[in-house]
Amino acid sequence: ASDVPQLQGFAAGLLRDYDAVRNGLTLGWSSGAVEGAVCRIKAIKRQIYGRANFDLLRRRVLLST
Repeated sequence: ASDVPQLQGFAAGLLRDYDAVRNGLTLGWSSGAVEGAVCRIKAIKRQIYGRANFDLLRRRVLLST
């Protein structure tokens, strides 16, 4: 019922993904731990970008746990 186009778009997106939104708000489990691990690996990749190959990235990820 809003006249704000951005709010209308946000509401439409919530309705389009209603099942995912409901599950995210009501279920007891979370993907937070996985997201944290992905964020940590991406930070390591940014630190060594252009300096090393996959072997060094693998060692850094395994040693930083």
